[in-house]
Amino acid sequence: MDASAGSTRRRDPWNKGRLIGQKLPLKLKEIWAIRIRLQLAERLRDLALFNLAIDSKLRGCDLVSLRVKDVAQGQSIFHRAIVMQQKTQRPVQFEITEQTRQSVLSWINHRKLTSSQHLFPSRVIDAGHLSTRQYARILSSWVKSIGLDATAYGTHTMRRTKATLIYRRTKNLRAVQLLLGHTKLESTVRYLGIEVDDALEIAEQTEV
Repeated sequence: MDASAGSTRRRDPWNKGRLIGQKLPLKLKEIWAIRIRLQLAERLRDLALFNLAIDSKLRGCDLVSLRVKDVAQGQSIFHRAIVMQQKTQRPVQFEITEQTRQSVLSWINHRKLTSSQHLFPSRVIDAGHLSTRQYARILSSWVKSIGLDATAYGTHTMRRTKATLIYRRTKNLRAVQLLLGHTKLESTVRYLGIEVDDALEIAEQTEV
């Protein structure tokens, strides 16, 4: 075979068949649809992971790296927690709501996790905690279970979901910036895509 033929052979682009761009946040009704399915199926780990992902607004790498001691002391789950972000090496705080505390405690007790262990251990021997790739696959199964297109959602969906809801209810961009741990307000604006959304909202309310 001519070597030049092999070198000029066309390859499919890496993003073929994928939806590129920011992943969609979940809507409130979608959050509850997934949550109820996980509750009915008694999937304790997934329910704790899902609830904590929404509350914490952490990046996937920070979420899967959590240890029990980051969110709990004995049988008490913290109302607020603080972790160091891997990407920025800056601390960020987050709230843990009542239903999340209940689901996390149920998971810890079920798995008999100790303070120093990872909150979401990997099922792969010696792998430590759940990987971000595994987390992404789990998330894909969640959105598919309620009939959503999995290509439109990703791990950043969970990070953006509550932040987007908070912004829409309060319009307090500075509060969202702090909750996401962004160093610059411009990053929060881009992350939420709010300039475009707000502009469209104004346009929809303007009759010509």
